[in-house]
Formats: sequence, C-alpha cells, structure tokens
Amino acid sequence: MVTILVVPDSFKGSAESSKVAAALSRGWASVRPDDLVRTLPFADGGEGTLDVIYQYQPHAKKIFSEVHGADGSLRDAYWLLLKDGTAVVELAQACGITWISELDPLGTHTYGLGELLAQAALHPGVKRIYIALGGSASTDAGVGALMALGYRFLDEQGASIKLGGRELSSIATIISDGAIVGPEAIALVDVQSKLLGPWGAAQGYGPQKGASAEQIEELNQGLENFLRIVGVEDFDGAGAAGGTAYGLSALWGARIESGAEFLINVSGFQDEIEKSDLIITGEGQLDETSFEGKAVGKILTTAHELGSKVALCVGTNMVAFPESVWSGISLTDLASSRNEAIAHPEKYLYLAGAELARRFN
Repeated sequence: MVTILVVPDSFKGSAESSKVAAALSRGWASVRPDDLVRTLPFADGGEGTLDVIYQYQPHAKKIFSEVHGADGSLRDAYWLLLKDGTAVVELAQACGITWISELDPLGTHTYGLGELLAQAALHPGVKRIYIALGGSASTDAGVGALMALGYRFLDEQGASIKLGGRELSSIATIISDGAIVGPEAIALVDVQSKLLGPWGAAQGYGPQKGASAEQIEELNQGLENFLRIVGVEDFDGAGAAGGTAYGLSALWGARIESGAEFLINVSGFQDEIEKSDLIITGEGQLDETSFEGKAVGKILTTAHELGSKVALCVGTNMVAFPESVWSGISLTDLASSRNEAIAHPEKYLYLAGAELARRFN
C-alpha cells in the first residue's frame, strides 16, 4: 500500500491548514482510493499554530480572554495551557492581520498580544511561555505588547506615546519599573530577517501590511530610533512580526527559536515521514521567504535529509519550485484567476490533490 502524508501550512487569509490538508486528501483519494492518506496540519508560528498544537495536545486547556485587536477593536482570543505548565500564546489570535477590516500600517499595534502575555505570565500554573509571532498586522517592534506588560515609552517631553508604528520615532525614554516579569519566554519566529535592512520588518514586510514607500521609510526610521534607544544589537529573527521579536527579546528577555522546528517536535513529524512514500506540503504563496524559517522550507529540509519524496501545492508561486521537489502545482494554474483561487480554495485544492495523484501513477 502506498502511504501519503499531507502536511501543509495554512493558506493565509484563505484556508486554515486542517482544511487545506482535508481538501488535498479528498482530491488524492478521488484518483487513488486504495492509497493510505494521512493528514498532519502544520504551522510555523503564524496563524493556526494553536489549532495545530491542540490537535497533538488534546489535554491542553484553552483560556479565553477579551483583548484589543491590531486596530484597537475588542475581540475574543485564547491561549493554551499544556499539562506540563507550558503556555502557548499566538499573536495572530489577538492582533493578526486577518482580523482587521482595513490595513493601517502606521496605526496598527500589538497591544492585544501583550494582554494575553500578561494573563499567561500571571497564571500560577505557567512555567514557561512560547509566543507564536507570525501573521502580524503591524510594525511596532512589539511596543504595544510591552505597553500591555507595563513598560512605559516616553517622548522627549516625558509624555507617554500612543499605540502604533508611527510612534516609534517619538520614543526617547523607556521605563521598565513595574512591568510584569514573566517566566521563561520563547519567541517562535517564521522568518530569519533582521529588524532593519532590505528584508527587515519595514522594508521586507511592510508592503504586505499595506505600507506605501513613504510609510515604509517612516516605519524604518522609527525602528532605527527604537534600536538606538534600546541599545541591543540587531540579530537574525528580530524582524519577525513587524519587529515584535526584537522588542520581546531585547526588553522582556524572550529567547528566539524557529516556530517550524518547534511544531516539528510537537507533532512527531519526523516519525511520520519515515512511514510515508510521499510528502505533500504547501502554503498560500511560495516566495524567497518560504525557505528562510517558514514551514514549507523546514519540511522540505527535513524530508530531504530523510530521503523522502516531496510534492508542493501552493496558492501561487512567485519563485520556481525547488529542483529537490518531485512535483509542484499552483492553484492559480487551475483557477481562472488568483482571486478565484483565494475565494474557493477547497475546490482547487481538491483538483490539485487529484492532479498530483495522476502524476504519481
């Protein structure tokens, strides 16, 4: 019997990873019904991370809270408390880009993330906190989250700054007295970009959050000022989530780790690969960043190291499929347009799964 492992990331803003996996599996089975198809929804620290962990940690407790979204509106979010005292908090749950109705690159913030972190940090059963940082709507270097944790950011007149990335340039003093001191904190990142530079938080990812060239320059100047005031050198991964990784690491002491590697360990992914004849993975958009810490890149690397055959299914590919991939398919090749593929992802994922199965014959 041929065994297929379907292990995709979410197609951001279109379909969560469990729905992606299910649609691809149904498509495959429509052509090769006698194959054993197993699904293993995946994430890399971005949107859907909590959902994935909950599948593999069924005794985890969901703790709900009303928090402020990236645009300041109130929304319900939750974090997970695992049996061993590990808390997992997801930025995308609180202030992710998918929850806002209108992009606002200068005004959006991470305050809601800080509210969840404060709740987790003060919970008597929490021994450590993992913070999944993908899927952000803002470029505020985590200042909003740090405000919710009790940090004060003052301008040259000694007044507290407001929320949002546009305020970073105004920071002159940071006061940590009275801030919440949490347990061990680990920030899970899905990119390895630095805070500054061409692939930094503003220049590299600002356009995805709706920033114009002028707004990117304004945000970058704010990030430069923040780095200068904090005084901690830029580092790989600092640019994750609009620089939130930098702020939480430099001021709250969070250690930086790969979100994809964390999920690989939680899910038992390596053991599943060894049982499979083909791995199918994918994400919404394949681009240069896909191979810099994101789920697809980590899955490809792990599978290659184990000598496994891999197929890629993506929403759209901005770069060519790697030569190491057995076969690749894009939903935009099957749909009449990119918008059509985004609007009806499960339809085209089903067709993609069927096409990959035909190629496997």
